Amino acid sequence: MTIKVGDSMPDVTIFTQGANGPEAVKTGELFKGKKVALFALPGAFTPTCSAKHLPGYIEKAAEFKGKGFDLIACLSVNDAFVMGAWGKQQEAGEKVMMLADGSGEFTKAIGMEFDLTARGLGVRSQRYSMIVDNGKVTSLNLEKPGAFEVSDAATLLGQA
Repeated sequence: MTIKVGDSMPDVTIFTQGANGPEAVKTGELFKGKKVALFALPGAFTPTCSAKHLPGYIEKAAEFKGKGFDLIACLSVNDAFVMGAWGKQQEAGEKVMMLADGSGEFTKAIGMEFDLTARGLGVRSQRYSMIVDNGKVTSLNLEKPGAFEVSDAATLLGQA
């Protein structure tokens, strides 16, 4: 079942790329006591994700901070090495935390998996954005397959 506004985030382990390799992140701790702008996308280094989705959040990072957000996080069903390299290439720096859900555990737990195995891409995440306040979803924007209309940074900022 797909997560919805009012639901609590699951507590699963995902990863981020640290100085010495992948580092485990418990989602329960990540969202606890924080206001988080979370957005997810089908894949690092893919056209829309690289040209529009991630860059929009990087560009508007100061505006999110000004609206009381503690963290902006980008999640994809990729490994931590790929997310780390993509974050460097996109110059995400400290503006956007790059989260790797390599096994899709978090994505499946919130019902956002997207099966692209017929196209050779495996099971990925749907494209979405959400506001998570102290572990609860307060806003959710789920894209239709192939679209990029409601999960952008400007839309999420307007809901803050």
